Amino acid sequence: MSQANHNSNNNNKEKHTISALVENNAGVLSRISGLFARRGFNIHSLAVGVTEVPDVSRITIVAEGDDYVLEQIAKQLNKLVDVIKVRTLPKHGSELLSRELMLVKVSCTPSERQELIAIAKINDAKISDVSATAMTLELSANQQRLSAFEELIRPYGIKEIARTGVIALQKGATSLNS
Repeated sequence: MSQANHNSNNNNKEKHTISALVENNAGVLSRISGLFARRGFNIHSLAVGVTEVPDVSRITIVAEGDDYVLEQIAKQLNKLVDVIKVRTLPKHGSELLSRELMLVKVSCTPSERQELIAIAKINDAKISDVSATAMTLELSANQQRLSAFEELIRPYGIKEIARTGVIALQKGATSLNS
């Protein structure tokens, strides 16, 4: 069955977190994103960063698809020369530690400032900047908590939001390096 037919026949699309260790070389990210584009896989989130080994980077990808698509993504990533190791991380929150960073600039009059400070404190958000008419808040959390925080402060008037991609590790002693 072709990939296109498989996708059109299956509505069981879930988000999956894939972690890959890659050689820290020019063009690696381009080859990986090109692979996703050629195969018609959609990337919901992508984060790249160095690891404990200077010449190795970790790429965390959140992609949507069923188990077949997930298997194809892993197989195709493993075929790339610069890819050292690929692992699909567990979906269950009890086994997965994931975080994303959000910066959000909210309209804020002087009379609303204390309310927003209280909301930030309750949600463990950091106040990164305050001006006469705005406040910028910073929160690192899982996607669900960030979305809930965003909805909580939406009534104040969101001026701007920037979110990083998801970074994730499997909980416990298991590591991608082992």
